[in-house]
Formats: sequence, C-alpha cells, structure tokens
Amino acid sequence: MLKLLCMTTVTTGLLVGTSIMSASACTTVVAGKNATVDGSTINARNEDMSTAWTKRFIVHPHKVNKEGDMYISKANGFTYPLPKESFKYTATPEWDTSDGDFEEAGINEYEVAVSSTESATANDKAQAADPLVENGIDEDSVNSIILPRVKTAREGVKLLGKIVEEKGATEAYGVIISDPNEVWYVETGSGHQWVAQRVPDDCYAVIPNILVIDKVNLEDTNNFMGSKNLIKFAEEKGLYDPKKDGEFSFKKAYGTDSKKDYKYNYPRTWLGQKILSPSVKQEIGRNDYKLFMKPDKKISVEDVAKVLRAHYEGTEYDCYGKYKNEYRTINAEHTMESHILQCRSNLPKGVGGVHWIALGVPETSVYVPFYSGITETPKAYQIGTNTPDYKSAYWTYRRTGVLTKPYYHDYLGRITKPILRAEEQMITKKLYETDNYVAELYNKDPKAAEEYMTKYCDRIANYCIEKTQDLNKKLIKETTKKTNVNHNKDL
Repeated sequence: MLKLLCMTTVTTGLLVGTSIMSASACTTVVAGKNATVDGSTINARNEDMSTAWTKRFIVHPHKVNKEGDMYISKANGFTYPLPKESFKYTATPEWDTSDGDFEEAGINEYEVAVSSTESATANDKAQAADPLVENGIDEDSVNSIILPRVKTAREGVKLLGKIVEEKGATEAYGVIISDPNEVWYVETGSGHQWVAQRVPDDCYAVIPNILVIDKVNLEDTNNFMGSKNLIKFAEEKGLYDPKKDGEFSFKKAYGTDSKKDYKYNYPRTWLGQKILSPSVKQEIGRNDYKLFMKPDKKISVEDVAKVLRAHYEGTEYDCYGKYKNEYRTINAEHTMESHILQCRSNLPKGVGGVHWIALGVPETSVYVPFYSGITETPKAYQIGTNTPDYKSAYWTYRRTGVLTKPYYHDYLGRITKPILRAEEQMITKKLYETDNYVAELYNKDPKAAEEYMTKYCDRIANYCIEKTQDLNKKLIKETTKKTNVNHNKDL
C-alpha cells in the first residue's frame, strides 16, 4: 500500500498532530490449495498506512449498469468502462473516499478474491525506460475494476494485465488474485510492463514491499503470464542481458536490491518462513530466500494469522526487545486492517468464500469471518472516521491496542491475548460447524441461505465487538490500579 495523505494521528490515546505520511508497508501471505489443511486457497495481507484511519467493511450488491457508464478514480482520474452487470463483492474502503476508495480486499459472487496492493519499487533504469503513468491504474482502483467483472482468477490476471499495457500503472506493485483452484501473484515493474506467476498448489509465499518474481517462462502458460514484449523490452532497454544474466529474472530487471531492503523487506520473508517452515534454518537479512516454500505442515487460517501478527517474538530480534526498530515487522502499529481471503472448492460459491477481517493491529484484534455470500455487513463495520468513537468496529479494536501498549509485556500475555484468542477460536469453530447447514440450505434456496449467512455473521461480529468492549473496560481498570497514589491515610 502506498499513499500520500494529510491526516491526524493518534498514539496511546493522545492527539499528536497533523502530518503528511507516506507509507509503503504491507505484507502478503499466499498459499496454494494443496498446502492448506482443508484444500482452500489463501490470499492474505496486512494493510499498513496509518495509526488512526478507519477502514470500513461493506458489500457492493449485484447491479446492472447503464450503457456508457464509466468508473472514474477520485485519486488520479483513471477511467474505465463499467460492465453491463457488476457482480456482488465485499470490500474494505476508506472511511473518507474523497481521495479514492482503496477497497483493498474482497471476494465476489463467483468466489474470486483480490487483495491489492503490495507496494514495491521499480529501479531507476526501469522507470526511465518506461515511466510510471500518473493517471494509470492505481491501488485505489484495482479491486473496484477487477471484482465486479471476472469469474476466475485467471480472468482477473488477464484483465489487469490488459489494463496495465493499455493505460499504464502508477507504481510498481503486487496484486493477489485467487479463486478456489488457483492463486496468482501479479507484479508491475514499470509503466506498462507486468508479469504474473501462479502459486504452486503445494507452496506458500510471504512477500514484503519488493518485487519478488524471479525466473519467468512465458511459454509455460499454465504458470506464467506477462506483457507482450516483457523480455524483449528489457533486453532492448539494457535491463536484461541474456548472455550475462542467463534466464530472464523479472525482479532483477525491474526491481531493487538496496541497502534498505536488507532491513525493511528481506527480514519479513525470513520471519514468515521461520514460522511456516521451521525445519529450514536460515539467517536473517539475506536477499536469496526462495519465493515459494513448502510448509512443514499443512497451513490453517490460524497459521496465516500467526504470520500476520508476527513481530519476531520468540527470537532475539523481537521489536519489543533490544532490537526495537532494527527490522521492519509484519505486525505493525500502523496496520489499519488485516484480511485473510479463503476460497474453498468443496462448498457452494458464497459459502466457500470467507472474508476474515481483523480491524486495527492484528495482534490486538480478532479475525472475524464473513461468508462472501452475505448481503450486508454489521452496522458497526459501516461507520467510523479518523476521530475515535465508541460505536464503530474499527475503534473498538484499535482502542484495545492503545490500551494494551503502555503495559505491553504485562497486559498482552496476561489479559489481552487470552481473551481475544478465545473469542477467535470460538467463532472459528462455530463457523466451520455451520458450513454444512448453510451449504445444504444454499443448494435448496440461495436467497434463504444469503439471508441466514448475513444474520449469522452479524451475530458473531457483534458478539466479538461486545466481548472486546468488555476487554477494553478491563484494561482501563487494570491501568487505574497502576496509578501512583500519594496519600497519607493517617492524615
């Protein structure tokens, strides 16, 4: 995610002023269907940008558009024709969309999931050869364009690539597009050059803010796609020399390998691989980690959440220890929302898709599951601004982090984490127990199933909000106990 925004920030509950903030700071986790415990595909990411910027969670209904209707980006004026019919999809837009929707994550009615974007950097030579396009397709538009119109992940990749070639991209970025059978990772490396690689079914990847697709074989159409003149262009512009470089590498031709990457990017890949493949012993801060890895054991949603919550805990590099600010963490104070988009092929569309969302910092939040077949989200997820309140879901979970932080080493393990994880485990168990009933209902009466899923998800989401509000009250009481009282009871 890369934005320039003027905003008011809040830390530890105190107003600290207005600043211009530039953030390039998300982390992606993907997993193929044979790498997971239940055969689902997983497409997940932390959206990092601000400590006080509400994200909302909504459902766009299926609708018919008028001929000639256009999508127009509020961020940069990018335009694209609307389809005859827009498919229903979930989305996590900004609370203030005046500078763009930035819908970031969602699953549509055909169970195609999109998460965008994983911001990266194109090297200077690549940008000079094919400059980025100011009014090209940007992060604010990707989900809004792809999800309403594609029925498979492969269709989504082709559409995004077509748009990049024809209208250009505003930055180097990564986009994850998945369905119940495939996960694709798409990268733009310049104004009009792009590549996509299919995640191997038995592998996962943990991706920081850097271009990561390495060796490319466009003749292998089952696993690669790319711009028409991707390799030829790189060769002509001096980005790639086949005699010296051998097989074409997208990340070497278009990406970076800077000093900053050794502190900011590569350590996050090391951390994710340490969690999911602990048998593989690696040193931190290298630049040659494999993109795709096989996990030591099949990956669950809970395992992915563990990666997205990671800050090197259990290692000497824990950011809450002596290595504070040494390496960029995955779980960050400026995470606005974290999502896990799960697509399951053994259930009807609408039931098989689950949009898990944790608002605020994931370590002090709850991944609440929503069937993609819902027709509306809970009211608390549709409200909230950059001013703290006591009604929105965002500020409920953000407040938990703010209250935990001052006494982190005491509160997290003793109070916050046990309560939040108990909530999460309970609603996860209930969701999986409900799957078969909803699937049977969906096969008989899809509309009745949609109504049931909507009410069910509303109920569990509100349950978590209430429990978390109780936790926040407990944290406030615990903090008051730590207040120094200077009182002589004999006077």
